[in-house]
Amino acid sequence: MNRILSGCRFRNTASGKTFYALMLTALGAMLLHAPFSHAQDAASRPTLTQISSDPFTIGPGQHATQVEPHMLANGSTLVAAFQTGRIVNGGGTAIGWATSTDSGASWSHGFLPGLTTGNGGGLYDAASDPAVAFDAKHGVWIIATLPISNTKETPAVVVNRSSDGGFTWDNPVSVGPNVASSDKNWIACDSNSGSPFYGNCYVEWDNPNTGDGILMSTSSDGGLTWSAAVGTTNRSTGIGGQPLVQPNGTVVVPIETNSMSSFTSTDGGKTWSKPVTISSIQSHGDAGGIRSGPLPSAAVDGAGTVWVVWEDCRFRSKCSTNDLVYSTSSDGVTWSKVSRIPIDAITSTVDHFIPGIGIDPATSGATAHVAIHYYFYPKTSCTQSTCQLFVGYVSSHNGGTTWNAAVRLTGAMQLTWLPNSQNGLMVGDYIATVFNNGVPHGVFAVAAAKSGSTFNEAMNTAQGLKVPETGPQFSSAGDKPLHKLSDVIEKERPEKGVVPPSKRAAKRSSK
Repeated sequence: MNRILSGCRFRNTASGKTFYALMLTALGAMLLHAPFSHAQDAASRPTLTQISSDPFTIGPGQHATQVEPHMLANGSTLVAAFQTGRIVNGGGTAIGWATSTDSGASWSHGFLPGLTTGNGGGLYDAASDPAVAFDAKHGVWIIATLPISNTKETPAVVVNRSSDGGFTWDNPVSVGPNVASSDKNWIACDSNSGSPFYGNCYVEWDNPNTGDGILMSTSSDGGLTWSAAVGTTNRSTGIGGQPLVQPNGTVVVPIETNSMSSFTSTDGGKTWSKPVTISSIQSHGDAGGIRSGPLPSAAVDGAGTVWVVWEDCRFRSKCSTNDLVYSTSSDGVTWSKVSRIPIDAITSTVDHFIPGIGIDPATSGATAHVAIHYYFYPKTSCTQSTCQLFVGYVSSHNGGTTWNAAVRLTGAMQLTWLPNSQNGLMVGDYIATVFNNGVPHGVFAVAAAKSGSTFNEAMNTAQGLKVPETGPQFSSAGDKPLHKLSDVIEKERPEKGVVPPSKRAAKRSSK
């Protein structure tokens, strides 16, 4: 971008032209690498739209709260799912859904039937970890969740299906046998008509009883029936896997193991490779007791390039705060070096975490439109009483070569406004970004001050977001990792069942 400095006049001479060119070059370099701030007037922020709220009062849920959303887009339809009435020990009173058929202008919402007792008529005490998929071949929307019972084993994962565009939902279908514990499910469907596995849907979860053993199950009939669960070829362990389907039908699953990793299937889910390493994990522990960690958020562009994003401190002195970083791959096997998303200067105090990435499926490669919603603290050194929590948005119109200025979407939230969970104060382990007809949409929890003991946390999206192709651009091309430090990655207590082994509590390393 060229910007002419006011008050500077140059004669039309060779020396003048040379000096002017040098000034523009220097200015461009400053713009590409300059720090920028989330500070922003409320009037200039995109408009927030609340798409659902918690109507329940039944215990033991903390009301009114909604946390941990996912969303998917198909054409002009957006479908989101989220926990409602968060229960401290695991899951929510119900799983909510919200559907828009006019690109997010208006929304209908409700709660999945047959799932929880809190919503009436359900089999389970709670449910957690909602993730949304769309099966184009069978015309079915699917929401996968973890069912939770206080007294009995449950299916590892269940799915609720909608065949009318996301407005009415069938009772849950079991994925896999009853188990004592399962965690961190995700779902994706192959909606590429040219794929040899068009119409397959893939569910991933892990089994804490086997040290987070990775498991995958496949459906080829719109989620009505599911194959027996299979692990990776080496029976690897991990958590937070997010399956993505490339145009050729290859399934790539970024996942947190002892590092950031991925595994693949090239035969429609019959077999799964052993994980390969994307990168080590170097993470700063986020302050204030908020529930967060370096779980992957992943998306695929129109040509099949997979992106994985996570919070990471390698570019910050002494691992003092987290950036958002990413790596990309065309095959799920070979990955690019880790790059920093230049939301702020590496000298800033801003801490970034819980990202949700989306890529416009009509774009790819060097012209891919990439968008990310995330949470952040302006000052990483804060306490539960002093931390200020915001939602931010950042985008790139050229496949990550440069990035637009970040946008602050919310006012400051206090941590005391958030419900508790077995792993800390909660907005969610993940949020989402999707593209609908070229326009980015996110879904995220926004909290306001409590009324007495009643919370005020609900699901929101932002209207008016863009991926600008003009304006100031920022680059991290010259940034280098500074160390191999990492704070302790806390053991996560699963939503149901036993605590995973202590392997997830790696101590700070200076290797």
